[in-house]
Formats: sequence, C-alpha cells, structure tokens
Amino acid sequence: MREKDCIFCKIASGEIPSATLYEDDDFRVILDLGPASKGHALIIPKEHFRNLYDIDEDTAAKAIVLAKKMVKKMTDVLGCDGYNLVQNNEACAGQTVFHFHMHLIPRYEGDHVGLGWHMGELTEEDKKEILEKIK
Repeated sequence: MREKDCIFCKIASGEIPSATLYEDDDFRVILDLGPASKGHALIIPKEHFRNLYDIDEDTAAKAIVLAKKMVKKMTDVLGCDGYNLVQNNEACAGQTVFHFHMHLIPRYEGDHVGLGWHMGELTEEDKKEILEKIK
C-alpha cells in the first residue's frame, strides 16, 4: 500500500526519478541526495511502512538480507573501508521521512562522518529496572 503524499512511496514506485542502484518487486535502492559519504544509499520498501514499529517481519528480514548484498557489492565498487547501517525511528531518533528506510553509509578511513554518540554508563538501577520490566 502507498501513501499518496509520501515522497519515498513516489521514489520507490518510480514516479520520482532517482539514481537507482537496485530494484526488485519489494524494494528500490537509491543513492542518497544528501550523502554522508561517497556512495551513501537508501533501501526503500515499495510498500509504505512508517518505521520499524510498523514494518512486517518478512519485509524487515528481506531488508537486512538486501542490505548485506548491497554492502558487499558496494564495498567492491567504492573501495571503502567499512559500512554503517542506520535506521531511524521517530523524530527524536533522527527520522525525517516517515517511510521505513535504511541508510547504507560507506566509511573511509579518516572520513569524519559524524555518527557517534557520547557513551554513558549502565547504572545498577537502570539495569535492574530494565531487566525486571522486560520479563
């Protein structure tokens, strides 16, 4: 199912042109127009899912298998040194387009791509609370 005003639905369906690296019945993989590094790509399902909370398990599984395939191929093409897979859910986590997608970000030694965070500390209180609630 598509959302009529969703830009990623329009890109995935081919209504809006894109630099397509790969396409099948379920996905389109495109080069990102605002890349974090050379070769930054997006995996976009053709069906609309708001984010990871909404995507069905079969499509989510296919997305990670496709990510592996693309990363292996693009590493050979680009000669990059590594990869980040990024998938944001909701605005507070950096999601700006509310259609599930995965970023495939090639990493090059010394590229200064800023994807890090300041490491905190797992407190005994937090650990205990989370472990109790997850049961």
